[in-house]
Amino acid sequence: MQFVASEHPHRRLNPLNGQWVLVCPHRTQRPWSGQQEKAQKNELPEFDPTNPLCPGVTRPNGIQTPEYESTYVFENDFPALVEVVPVPPNSDDPLFQIAPARGNCRVMCFHPKSNLTLPTMSAAEIVVVIDEWISQFNELSAKYAWVQIFENKGAAMGCSNPHPHCQIWSCSFLPTEPQLKQERLRAYYATNERPMLADYVERELQRQERIVIENRDWVVVVPFWATWPFETMLISRNNNKRINDLTVEQRYNLALTMKELTTKYDNLFQCSFPYSMGWHGAPTGPEHAHASSAHWTLHAIYYPPLLRSASVRKFMVGFELLAMAQRDLTSEQAAQRLREVDGKCHYLEK
Repeated sequence: MQFVASEHPHRRLNPLNGQWVLVCPHRTQRPWSGQQEKAQKNELPEFDPTNPLCPGVTRPNGIQTPEYESTYVFENDFPALVEVVPVPPNSDDPLFQIAPARGNCRVMCFHPKSNLTLPTMSAAEIVVVIDEWISQFNELSAKYAWVQIFENKGAAMGCSNPHPHCQIWSCSFLPTEPQLKQERLRAYYATNERPMLADYVERELQRQERIVIENRDWVVVVPFWATWPFETMLISRNNNKRINDLTVEQRYNLALTMKELTTKYDNLFQCSFPYSMGWHGAPTGPEHAHASSAHWTLHAIYYPPLLRSASVRKFMVGFELLAMAQRDLTSEQAAQRLREVDGKCHYLEK
């Protein structure tokens, strides 16, 4: 019997972290009678006087959000990391290791209107968001080893406020995922004298199996090793190492690419498509200021949970938690569906 990737179970290696993903495409035929998410309708008002992220509204800590007209950044009222914290004592027991964790947490509103999301914002408005990301990165990267810009969109991804916003967490240490990438990317570069993701983009462009969007500056691909059903990577084609390397033109093309990708997501199931996304690039701060970043390539990752419809999502439970990540839909099938869906006109505008 001949192996067919779209029909037979197999494993795929994620070279960025060294972990395998189990792919079971035949499971897409199984019936579903489990939990279904409520489809999210865009019924939010432009302004909600009870939403603390709206201009002029008082937040729970008593601070009034200013009457901002574009982006707005403030220190998280309930930060996970703080800058001033006692250093834990050293432990000589290998089973009870502990280390310091300092940092900073900020919230960044994309727009003053609560009923907008990135796919329904204009490219010019998204450029303003990117410019503010870079401004925040420039400030925080001078001090911290890792600056994580990320957006949780939708209640299905744990977003506690529907207003368009993201978070920026800065760490005095290199978190687990970036540390794994640092090690794997560096090892690949030492052997091949080329950045791993530059080689990966080149080969994906040759194969044209998993490409969703491509232009002069950016490529969007469903990774060969994707875990989430419609997971994508947005990868720089210009040897950029960090987000503040981007030129004005690259920022504008990034805005167009992000708008097209998120519009495709929304149009796929005609809903406000939930996801967690974030940026990864070379580490920063004094510790990494003079270290080589040749092995890095700037990229963003989108992790959307929806699988079959606006109401059926993927759960990482059971085998996924206890053994290894598993997916049903192949990366090639997911990429084809995303390629075929309209990325220029949002379904709410039709």
